[in-house]
Amino acid sequence: MLEKKTYQKDLRALQVELVKFQRHVIADHVGVLVILEGRDAAGKDGVIKRVTAHLSPRETRVVALGAPSDRERRSWYFQRYVAELPALGEIVLFNRSWYNRAGVERVMGFCTDEEYQLFMETVQDFEHNLSRNNILLVKYYLDISRDEQRARLDARRLDPLKQWKVSAVDEQAQANWGAYSAARDSMLAATHRSFAPWTAIRTDDKRAARLNLIRDLLSRLDYEGRDDALCIPDPSVVISYDRVANGEERLAE
Repeated sequence: MLEKKTYQKDLRALQVELVKFQRHVIADHVGVLVILEGRDAAGKDGVIKRVTAHLSPRETRVVALGAPSDRERRSWYFQRYVAELPALGEIVLFNRSWYNRAGVERVMGFCTDEEYQLFMETVQDFEHNLSRNNILLVKYYLDISRDEQRARLDARRLDPLKQWKVSAVDEQAQANWGAYSAARDSMLAATHRSFAPWTAIRTDDKRAARLNLIRDLLSRLDYEGRDDALCIPDPSVVISYDRVANGEERLAE
């Protein structure tokens, strides 16, 4: 794992860059939507905490929706997510997103085959409309090995400060490992497009994952005063899905 002193020094420098990034987003009227997907215990909460730590709370929101209500189940699937989209000048981070339908819902049987197919057929049009309306959509899949996930889930159960994270779905994460892998592969292949590409982040080293996701995010906009040397992610940690699709890289199986 990345040495703590180096991590803290690099994190502070990157958080200064995030403030510059946000100033540009506000001044240039850009909406930024960051989607964080991945297996349980892949580190979504930790990444979000480091990204948002020093950003303006008035122009930054974190969205982590719970299970849909009865009314939401009877509504257009994307409807409850539309209400959470960023206004121009705002940064919004989704801790899981509409891709629940292609992941947890698919594996756990929380949606029908017809609902799943409809989602896969329509999500690209939905995201294309976002990109055409000055919303920068950045999609990250946080990848974790099976052994590391097992260790983190075990640690959650023992830590009294983290037991709120333990859920019934978590309990099935290891048993359904193969099903989640298959659902992930189908989701990434079908929804990776030039206007809404996927980027995978290797997260077995939490510190390296956090730093390199921030570096990648900073590289998405050419903002004033950007320190370009800080905005180059490590290609062994940050992986364009194109490299996976071409067989150059592999995700956890």
